[in-house]
Formats: sequence, C-alpha cells, structure tokens
Amino acid sequence: MKFEIREDFYLNDKPFKILSGAIHYFRVHPDDWYHSLYNLKALGFNTVETYIPWNLHEPKKGMFRTEGILDIEGFLSIAQELGLYAIVRPSPYICAEWEWGGLPAWLLAENVRVRSTDEKFISHVDDYYAKLLPILAKHQLSQGGNILMFQVENEYGSYGEEKAYLRTIKQLMEKYGLEGPFFTSDGPWRATLRAGSLIEDDILVTGNFGSKPEQNFNQMQTFFDEYQKKWPLMCMEFWDGWFNRWGDEVIRRDPEELAESVMDCIARGSINLYMFHGGTNFGFMNGCSARGQKDLPQVTSYDYDAILDEAGNPTEKFFALQNRLKNAFPDIETNQPLTKVSKAYPAGELSDKVSLFYSLKNVSDITKAFYPLNMESLGQNTGYILYQTSIERDKGEAERFRVIDARDRIQVYADNQHIITQYQEEIGQDIPLELNQKQTDIKILVENMGRVNYGHKLEAPTQKKGLGRGAMVDLHFIGGWKQYSLPLDSISEIDFSGEWQNGQPAFYRYRVTLDELADTYLDMTGFGKGVVFINNVNIGRFWEKGPILTLYVPKGYLKKGENEIVVFETEGRYRERITFSDKPKIKTI
Repeated sequence: MKFEIREDFYLNDKPFKILSGAIHYFRVHPDDWYHSLYNLKALGFNTVETYIPWNLHEPKKGMFRTEGILDIEGFLSIAQELGLYAIVRPSPYICAEWEWGGLPAWLLAENVRVRSTDEKFISHVDDYYAKLLPILAKHQLSQGGNILMFQVENEYGSYGEEKAYLRTIKQLMEKYGLEGPFFTSDGPWRATLRAGSLIEDDILVTGNFGSKPEQNFNQMQTFFDEYQKKWPLMCMEFWDGWFNRWGDEVIRRDPEELAESVMDCIARGSINLYMFHGGTNFGFMNGCSARGQKDLPQVTSYDYDAILDEAGNPTEKFFALQNRLKNAFPDIETNQPLTKVSKAYPAGELSDKVSLFYSLKNVSDITKAFYPLNMESLGQNTGYILYQTSIERDKGEAERFRVIDARDRIQVYADNQHIITQYQEEIGQDIPLELNQKQTDIKILVENMGRVNYGHKLEAPTQKKGLGRGAMVDLHFIGGWKQYSLPLDSISEIDFSGEWQNGQPAFYRYRVTLDELADTYLDMTGFGKGVVFINNVNIGRFWEKGPILTLYVPKGYLKKGENEIVVFETEGRYRERITFSDKPKIKTI
C-alpha cells in the first residue's frame, strides 16, 4: 500500500480523507485496547492516532520497556486487524498533559537543554530511538503495517524556533528506518507555524484547534500560499473536550455543538479528534499547567469529556457525531459501539495500618548528606521524598524556621507532630517553630505533584523536585540531612506490624474478595490526599479538593478471589471501610 501527500491525501492513488481519533495506549489497560479501537471504527472513522511517551518507555537511562501497557506493537496490531490506519507521534516531547510532557525526568540530572541541538540531548534521543524506531518501522505501510505518517515534533512553535533541531530529529527518525511521510503540528496562526514547522523542507504542516475550523484553516491556507504549498488541510488535534485540574469545575462541552463543529472541520479537511478516548493518568503520570508563578497539577482522570468516557464507553458525543456522519456520508461504515458494565462492589474492610515514619526501612532507601539532595540527584523520577534532620535549641522562644526552594508541596513535622503544609507559592514563608527540647527532630515530606508539560517552565531547573537549597533556622542553612526516597514503585514490602499514630502520613490496607470481574470506581470520599495501589499497581492520585472524588479501576487490575487495596494517605484521614461505585463521583466546586 502507498500513502502520499499531494494536493490531497492519497491512499493507493485514490483521494483519502483522514478521519482519526486519539487513543493513548499507555492510558488504557491493554485488555481494553480492542474495546476502544472497535468503537473508533464503529463511529465511522478510519485511523487511530497515538503519542509515544519517552519517560515510560525509558524510565531510567538505558532501560527500555515495551511490556504490558507499553506494548505499542500489540496496540498497532489490534488496530490493523480492525481495519484502522495509524498516525504515530514519537517526538521526544509530547505535551499530552503528561508528566514533563513525556520527557524522562533523569534528563534533569544530565545538565542538558531539552528540545534543542544540545549534543547530550540529541545523544540521548539517538539512544532511545535506536530501541524504539525499529519497532515502529515494522508497522509502516511499506512493511505491511498500518502507519500512515509520523510526527517530527509537537507544538514546537509554542516553544522554540531552532530549525536545526527539527531537522536533526527527522534525520534520526530516518536513520532508524522511518520512511515518512513526516509532519509537524502547531497552533494554526503564522507565528507558531513559522517557528515550529519545516515547511521549507516540504514537511507537512498541520494545525491544532478545537473550534472555528473555517477561520483556523484559512490561517493555515494563507501560510501555505506564502510558501507556495498545495497541501491538504488537517487539524491534528481537534479538542473535543478539555482536561481537569485539582479544585476546578469539571469541563463539559455540548455534544450537538461539538458534532456540528467537527462536521465543519471535515467539510474542509481531515481531522484527528483529541481525544477519542482519554483514559487515565495511572501512577504519578499526570502533568501540570504553568500559570505565572503558580503551577496547577492535573487530575488522575483523563476523561477529557471525550467521545468515549474514561472507561471507554460511548457518550452522547459519540451518537451525535455518528448520526451526522451517516447523513453526510451515506456510504460510510458504522456500527453499534461496545459498552462495558461497571460494578459497585461491596465495601472492603480495613485490615492493617502503619505510619510512614515507622515503615521507612521497608519502602525507602536512605541517603545521607550535609545539604539536602533533590529528587533527580537521588535518581528518582516521581513520588515523594522524606527529609529528616535535627535542630538544636538556641533560645527559649519560637525559632524562625523557613523551607527554601522546595517543589511542589511540603508537610513539616516536629517530633512527628504536623506543623504546617505549604505549596510552591507559600514555600519560603516563616514557619513558627516551638523548640521544647534541646534537640528537635524535623521531618519534611515533599511531594512531586507533576512536572509542567507545556510552555517556558518546561526547561530545567524549574522542574527539579524535592528540597532545593534546603531549610533555614534563624539566618543560617541547617545541615545533616537524611533523605528517604519514596518513588513507591512497589509497596509489597510494607511491614504493617509497625506503629500507627493519628495525624501522620500512613499506609492503609483493605481486602476485598471478588467472584466476578468488572470495571469499578473507588470512592475516596473521607480520605484527604494520596495515591492508591490495587494489587500493587499504582492506579493514581486522589485529593479531597476534587473535582473527581473517585478513581477508575479497570477490571484488568482486579482478580477473582482476594484483592489487596493499599492507600497511601498523607493528611491523617482514613476510613474503616473503602467503598466502590459504578460511576464517577463528581464534586461541585
């Protein structure tokens, strides 16, 4: 088969309109890939689009992974079996409301300038591509696969304008067997298109927007005309919903208005719906928005108010759009979508609990240093770090205590008693500290709430996590630190025989026996903040701020018989019974 970009897209020398939907394989349990891809085909679409997250495929330098939820070959094969083509975006940076935009956090310890021709950065990309790209090359159309084209870089025009960098990335893709065609995607106005594209090199330019397709396509066409390019118009990200941040209202878009806007886009060009199925930011993989001095972390659910809901079931948007497609294109092939049933299981009973401070030896490695070490210096990507030191009393009254330069959220304890919680915008302010003994034990729990995934803050050092320069008493920096790394990659070694004290961060273990398996939602009402592990798998963060108070649990993470649920909760709030729901629980903000 042959795919070409001329004045239109051509497949085997026949004009071809790309009707694509985004499904990120790494946000959907592998057992559910078929379900989501089938529903994309059932809608009447012909192509699936996905990013490739570098930070999951190479979580540590030189450690390349493609198993389980990272089996991109398995995902592409299922799509092909269903008759779907694919658009793959293996650029080093993906944005995607994903932890550091998909860049691996270990780069922060490498002293590189990301998304540039910095030799060290390009060397790391080269090493990564040497493992990844031969896998993708096997799935190109020319090799009997289903991939139509590849993205060089993602919205680079909203970050930089180094064309040599873009050309280097394309050359690396070709070096490891990708034949193209290649494209870039940017905002649809001239500044971003000019800065982020390789139009001079005849690399297809696509646009990202979620409304006003006529106006946005006109801007793109004017840009094409300026360079005398006769290309098809394509919206590579037609935003059909939006993501959510902690403490904000859930964002919704009217299904009929969306369907009408999508059809206006299709009338003029090709489309990729972002997202078709959003899925879930499992583990610590949520990204973070940057707003001035304040960072706004995103929630675990990536429902996105998309065409399918977080579980992969059709929403009103699916049927509104499918009906319009049938009317506009009577010959298009559509089908009834698949729907899964979720279940509200009986509550799980609390069986064990232990404070974090009394289980550190089982869940953490200790590193000693005079000055505190940040997360990246400790070889840690995500999660928490507990810092411990001792303060000597110099006077009778309260000491002036400050934590300097920490990210993102800190909880300070004196002799295991909670003193204060501070966020990035508050860190550095004075903390009154009564020293009642000659020596006071100080513990500071620091949480990485998600690295920025878009904009100028992407560049180091703003995304290094943990304690930066340290903490001060009176006017001097204090030393003698112990660092307990808490990536929580596994919680299987927790010793629940240890002590539990009220008001401290703690682990809570619940057990539930299941006779049948179905998707479910874990109701975190009554807990404060933390993460949940189902059978030792981190299914994501929760926070009482909302707006989403439940965690989606795909049935693939459950098993018949006894299931273990471990909650790591940092605020000292818990419940004797943990409950389930058959649907998400949304908090009104």
